[in-house]
Parts: sequence; structure tokens; C-alpha cells
Amino acid sequence: MKKFFLLISVLFGYLTLANGHERTITGTVTGSADVYDVILQSDEPGPEDTISIGYCAQEKSVVTGSISKIDGDNLRNIPVPAVEMALQGRSAGVFIESLNGKATGSARMRIRGATSVTAGNDPLFVIDGMPVSTETLNQSGAAVNPLLTFNLNDIESVEILKDASAAAIYGSRGANGVVLITTKRGFSGDTRLDFSLQRGFSHASGKRDFLNSEQYIRYFEEAAYNSDLYEGHDPVNNPADYSGSWLEYARNRFARYSGWAPYNDPQRAVNTDWQDQAFRTGSLLTADLSARGGNENLKFFASGSYTSNEGILVSNGWERISGRFNFDNKVNRFIDLGVSLSLARTNIDQIAADNSYSSPMQLVALAPITPVRDLDGRLYNTPTTTYYNGLIDVEEATRDISNVRTLANSYLNIRILKNLLWKNEIGVDLFNLKENCRYGRRTESGKGTGGYGFANYGETQNLLTRSYIDYSKKNDILGVSGVLGTEYQHTAIDNAWLAGQDFPFDDLKTLSSAGLISGGSSSRTEYSFLSYFSRITLDYRQKYLITLSARVDGSSRFGKESRYGLFPAVSAGWIMSREDFMAAITEVSFLKLRISSGLTGNSGIGNYSHLGLFGTDSYNGVSGLIPAQIANEDLRWESAFQTDFGLDFGLFSNRISGDFDFYIKNTSDLILNVPVPGTSGYRTQAQNLGSMKNCGFELFLNTVNIDRSIIWTTSFNFSYNRNRITDLGGES
Repeated sequence: MKKFFLLISVLFGYLTLANGHERTITGTVTGSADVYDVILQSDEPGPEDTISIGYCAQEKSVVTGSISKIDGDNLRNIPVPAVEMALQGRSAGVFIESLNGKATGSARMRIRGATSVTAGNDPLFVIDGMPVSTETLNQSGAAVNPLLTFNLNDIESVEILKDASAAAIYGSRGANGVVLITTKRGFSGDTRLDFSLQRGFSHASGKRDFLNSEQYIRYFEEAAYNSDLYEGHDPVNNPADYSGSWLEYARNRFARYSGWAPYNDPQRAVNTDWQDQAFRTGSLLTADLSARGGNENLKFFASGSYTSNEGILVSNGWERISGRFNFDNKVNRFIDLGVSLSLARTNIDQIAADNSYSSPMQLVALAPITPVRDLDGRLYNTPTTTYYNGLIDVEEATRDISNVRTLANSYLNIRILKNLLWKNEIGVDLFNLKENCRYGRRTESGKGTGGYGFANYGETQNLLTRSYIDYSKKNDILGVSGVLGTEYQHTAIDNAWLAGQDFPFDDLKTLSSAGLISGGSSSRTEYSFLSYFSRITLDYRQKYLITLSARVDGSSRFGKESRYGLFPAVSAGWIMSREDFMAAITEVSFLKLRISSGLTGNSGIGNYSHLGLFGTDSYNGVSGLIPAQIANEDLRWESAFQTDFGLDFGLFSNRISGDFDFYIKNTSDLILNVPVPGTSGYRTQAQNLGSMKNCGFELFLNTVNIDRSIIWTTSFNFSYNRNRITDLGGES
């Protein structure tokens, strides 16, 4: 019995690594009853890892598209607000930068360059099969990142679809690439509890050196004196020239700017570093608890998380409470069903936009001879300060934003045949934003109006239904897999806004206290997609690979003459390392050549660009309609045709692995606002005009330097992309 137990433990055990992961190990046993020769095979990550390719998963070794995979453990506990920033530097050909230094700011993500001039250039984000909305709804300050609601610690893996073969299955929304996010699921075994607590602090780095008080006075006095000399006056050596001189003017300004602390009194003069007033010590607190487990028929993953992030700029921060529950149930041998549900609430302390004097970073324009506050403890403002004191917005204005995001997706899989599954999914993405802003009487927005405030409410409703069949059959000679299905997605965006002024006191924060409701508006926009998609993958002897895919998308955003678009793609691969002539080259563990070509689209335009629209206006107190936009029923998709040549390799038992890609991506039918004759009554019309080209290469290299009780790996990636507008209405 002990020998039997030892044998089972060796053949079907788990190897726990230094990083806490578990790997199944299998093998073969030979020998007599007392002596056994055991040969083990580990499922060490290599070419046979599975990878999500959209609507299904596939062995990485037989994938013919250009797809980057980032494991969720590599993103865990990274102190960034949103998932895009966590992906920075982890995939070749993916450019990510923060649009501003604010804790809640959005990021710019470009996959193999920009593909449009006026349409969207952001990739499509798909979470657990649900394409999520990324519209921003706030009115104050910089745009708030809609993906701020997502907990990084819930991620199992992220796949980035970069070439046309990989992204064409998403058709009209694949031109800018696709980011597939898969969250953690349960497993069969004892429940595993994970708890993590993260605490950190941040300080502003790379501060600039500005003039101190002494330098400031000397600089402007010298400038004023030089102006006097240029005009033939010498107020320094000739006291009679002092009255009315530039030097007198500068010193009078100094007296005004210095407030209660005369600049020429060494005992009372101040030396204010306004840069320090704009910054503070930032802090981060994250607590995350998750449970994961189940049995063969019922598996679950549940998590709860709290994050508080105070940025290094004053009055800039956010906190989030989120929860997730993923549930998978094998009802019987024919039916599987499951649910993915996440709920997150985020509260944001918003900050003024960058292009206004109310932004804290504009404080550096104030004179160092000016005290921060007067003798009564009140913040100084003009005329004592040279410009508006942005700290007044920090203390006497509020910009409170709260949003709630509910993301739910359920599936029902029915096994029709041994190798044939009928998959049905329904998902909903609800994003609600509430914004209350109040500006006191002394603020830049509230002065002259008795205080100003507004309330903004926005809601995005995103509904998805999908039904498709998934076929897969494989033997030693031929492997065949494919999907065929249909999908419908409808999105509605509601927004309501109301503003008021003339508040009795600054302490009254709601619009019910306003003496005058000064403005308001409401709007609703909708768009929808109806799609049909298919993909078939063939591999012969696990060496010769081909993939064909196509998607037909219909969108309400385009004219009735061009509402539907076809987006096909083809790719092929050859695994050279599995050929007999490569057997003698033991240093090469894996070698695959890839080539792909296909067409993707860009639907990131306004919802009604193709329609003739009327706007509202009033004359003499009577409202009416006026022509606002000229129709174009022939408005069609922007299309990106991309060709990719790739090489995947592994050397020395995959201790060194990576890939190289060269691509050419041509975008045609750019949608531009083209000037039209003024006699038409309009200024511009949305038309398909012009083209663009992206060309570049990518290199990704991964090395396993030490793989023992301590694991040391190194990743390196390099990419080059050249973007050119090749035609703009007949002009190169």
C-alpha cells in the first residue's frame, strides 16, 4: 500500500515553486517491484500553453496570429490606477502613456500605432467575453478613466491581439487592436484563501528650481533698470530720474505682491516655494481578500477589495470598493453554466483641468515674495498675488465624483456532440456616474456670480447577447477547430446636467440653495452592432497551420448604403522545429514561422455622423429648429489592411524564448470633416477621404536565468513604428 501511494504521488503530484504556483507533474514508471525508474514531465510554461484568441482558447504553439500574453501574477499589486498602466512595457508594439499626472487620469494606449485622424485610436477592451464601454462622462477636470473601477488582482491573464488575423474576429472594432482580460475562476480542490495588504507612499521627484525671493527681486530690478537706461534714464545714479521710472514701477509691484511681509524688510520678508504648496506626500492603501475552490461540478472565485489612493498633488485622490463573484457549474455531461459578476464603487476627489489657473501646478507662476495667507489665515488672492491663487480652488471648491459599475456575464453551454458545443452568453455593463461640483465666491469659477455649482449625472447601459457553436477535434494527424455564431450589442448613454449660482453662503453645497438656476441640459445617444462571425483553424501533424476568419458587422453609426462591412483574415504557420531535419539541432527547442493578412475596421466615430441633423435655437424668446449637419448616407467604415510576418523561437529547452514580427498596416477611407460650399448652408460634411500607413517591427525576448528554489527571469522588448498620412484629399 505504501509503494502504491508513493507511485501515485510521484505520477500525479504537484510541484510547488518559489513563486507559489503549482504545476502538475506526470511521468512513466518502469522497473521491478522494489526498484522503479521514474521519468517526469513538468507542465512548465512553454509552447503548449493555452492562450485566449477570442471566443475560445488555443494552444500557443499552433496560434498563427500575433498575440501577446501577460500573466495576471505579473500585474498583481502594481500601484497603478488602471489596467492599461499595468501593461506598460510588457508587450512589444504596445505604447502606453499617462495623459496627465493625476491619480484618476486616463491613459493613451496604442497598438502598432494610430490608425485614424478623427476616429478613435483606442483598443477594444473585452472582460470575460464582454466588450466594455470606455466613454467618459464627467464634466469637471480631466477625463476620469472608466477602467478605474477594475481590480487588477482579479486578473488571470491578459491577451493583446495585435495583427489582423488575431483581431479580425472582432471586425469593425479590431483596427486598433483588442485587449482580452480573463478573470480568475475556481478550481477543483480545497478552498484557497488569499489576503494581501499593500501600503505605500509617494513623493514628487524631479522638482524644478525656481527663483527664490532674492533672485526674483534682483532679476526684475535689473530688467527694470535696463529698460530705464534704454530710455535714457538712470534712476540709480540720478535720483531725479527715479519718479516714474521702470525701477519705481517694479518696486511698487514688489510692495503689492509682498502683502504683510515687506520684501525689503529682512525680518519679515518671506521666501515662498509655491511648488511645495502644490505637492504633498501621496499614499496608497490596498487590501484584497479572495477565496477560490470547488469540486468537479461546482467551482467558484470570490474577491473583495478596498483601495485608497491619494496623489502627490493636493486635492487629488480616489478610493474604490469592489467585489467579484465567478461561478461555474457542470450540471451534467451535457450542460455547463456560469456567471461572472463584479460590482465596484469609486469615489473621486477631482482636480482642476491643466489649462486653467485653478490647477495647483499653476501656483509656480506666483511670486516667491508673496505669503500664502494673510494675517487672518485667509489665502491671498489678486491683487496681492500675481495671478489667481489655485489653492483657493483646493480649499473653497469641491469636485466630488462617484461612480458605480456593474459588469455581469452569464453563459450556458450545451454539448450537442462529443466535439461540438453550443455556447450562449448574455452580458450587461452598467456604468453610473454622479458628479457634484461647488465653487465658492472667491474661486475663479464662482467670482462675480455669488458662487457657482453644477450637478451632472451620466449613465451607460451596454447589453450584449451572443450565440455560437464551437467545434474541436484533434488526432495525431489532423486537428480541426472552429467557431460560428452571431452577436448583438446595444449601448445607450444618458446624461443630465444642471447649473446654478447666487448661493447665500459657501457652506451650502447643493443646487437647491442656488438663487438662480443658470443652465441645464440633457441628452441620450444610442448605437448598436449586429454581427456574424466565423473562424476555422487547421493543423496537420502539429506542424502545418492555417487559420481563416471573417466577421460581418452592421452598425447604426453608418449610412444605410454602407451599414454592413466584411472583415476577413487568413494566416498560416509552419513549426519548423518539429521537422525531422531539425531533430539534430538540439539547441533549438521551438521554431515557428508565421504570416498573416487581413482587414479590420474602425467604428470609433460619432453615433450620428451619417445623418442630417437639426439643432435648437431661439429668436426673440421663441425656440425653433435650425439645420446643424448635412447627411451622408454613403459614409462607410474606416478599414485597416494589415500584413504580418512573424517568427517564434525557443532555445536551450526554452530557457531563451521570444518572437519577432514585421508588419505593414494601411488604413483607407479615413473619415474626415471636409469643407463644403457655404451656399449649402453648412460648413463641413463627414466623408471618407484619405489614407494612412503604419509600418514597423517588434522584438520580444524572455530568458530564464535561474530556475531552482529561486526563480530569476528577464524580459526585454523593443519596437519601432513609423506612422505616415499618405493621402489627405489628394494631398500627400
